[in-house]
Formats: sequence, structure tokens, C-alpha cells
Amino acid sequence: MKKTRLYQNTILGIDDCITLDDYASHHLKVLRFPKGQNITLFNGDGANYNAQVLQVKKNCVVKILEKTQNHCESKLDLTLAQAVAKGEKMDFLVQKAVELGVNKIIPIFSERCVVRLNGEKLQKRLNHWQKIIIAACEQSGRSVVPNLELVMSFEELINSDCGNGFVLHHRAKKSLLEMPTFKQTTIIIGPEGGLSKIEINRANKAGYRSISLGARVLRTETATLAAIANMQLLWGS
Repeated sequence: MKKTRLYQNTILGIDDCITLDDYASHHLKVLRFPKGQNITLFNGDGANYNAQVLQVKKNCVVKILEKTQNHCESKLDLTLAQAVAKGEKMDFLVQKAVELGVNKIIPIFSERCVVRLNGEKLQKRLNHWQKIIIAACEQSGRSVVPNLELVMSFEELINSDCGNGFVLHHRAKKSLLEMPTFKQTTIIIGPEGGLSKIEINRANKAGYRSISLGARVLRTETATLAAIANMQLLWGS
């Protein structure tokens, strides 16, 4: 039986008795989780906390029994700068990027982005993505929660100091196999319509290297996951 893992945004310490937040409490109640059984908690500090469930009726209360270091993080510090995709595609990309070990996600608006959000709608979307990130950590066994940055324009991104940047497009002449090994890097992935030639040129002038995954034109969700998986295979875990 798979062990239940839940995120708690609070300091956790051995022998502490804590009341779980509403989301975690609801989750245990839906599962009809038995009193006396153990669950795993994490708060983003890189550790797992083994806890015993003391109460599940009115409020869910647990006692922290043990702290162990979680060693599932990649040695590659990878930032995904993802052009905002339509609807559930972006949800899917955020979820899978976390599962594949990305450390930071920067949503960007590029020239060909169909989605345009601002104000309250944008904040709701960011909150939604943050929930997806936490759920993906719970599912994948990660105890470090990737950072979700505020949405940037393409220009804001390439003018920021991301370090060891790559821009992915099918017209590029070089692959990841021709690149040196990096411990930290950022990759830009375009939206459904791809990045424009002007955007690619601007990224190159800002220091981002063009790379390709082959001559085939990939959907944005395919390109993102393939690029992350290849980078993790070559430079991470």
C-alpha cells in the first residue's frame, strides 16, 4: 500500500503534535484514514517527517515521530521558463515538470501565446498552479517544493540573469549532446505556435544558446517534457 504523503506549510519538529490544515484533514477523512496509522509529512525543507495520526474526527491531529533526509532531488538545478499554454495543457506541464525534478517554473507570455491573463484572473491561475506543484510533490516523493515565479514577459525573462540559458526550437543546429555539463541551467520553451524568429534572435543575443531535440516539430507539451527528461539524464538524475 502506497504511503500517504502530505504537505504542511509549517515548521515540523520531533515529538510535535500538530493539527493538519483543512486540505490535509479533508484528504485523510476522504480516505477514512485509521487512527494510529502513520503518514509522511513534508514542509519543503528537503526532509520527510514520519507522523502518527492521533485524531481524525473533528480536527486531524498527528504526532511527529521521526525526521529523515529525502535524497530524491536531482543534482541539476533546472529552471523551466514555459510560455503559458492553453487551459489544461499548462496544468499538465506544471505537474510533469515537478515530477521530472524542475526546481523553478517561470510562466512567460511570448508573442504567440494565445492565453492572456492579468489581475485577479492571473492571480487565481498562479494559485491554481501552486496547488498543482504541491500535489505533484506529494505524489512523486519530493520534499523540496519548486518555486513558482510571477509571470514575466519574454523580454523581462531574457533581460534577467538566469544563467546558462537555452532556448529550444527545431531550427537549431546543436543538440544537448554537444553542450558542456551544467549544474544549473534555464530552458525557454515556446507556446503552441512556437517562438518567433525575432524572439529566438533576441534570446541568442541575451546569451541563450539555441538547442534542438531533432528536426521534427514538437507540440509544446512534448518539447517541454522531452527537454527536461534529456537534461536530467545527461546532467541530473
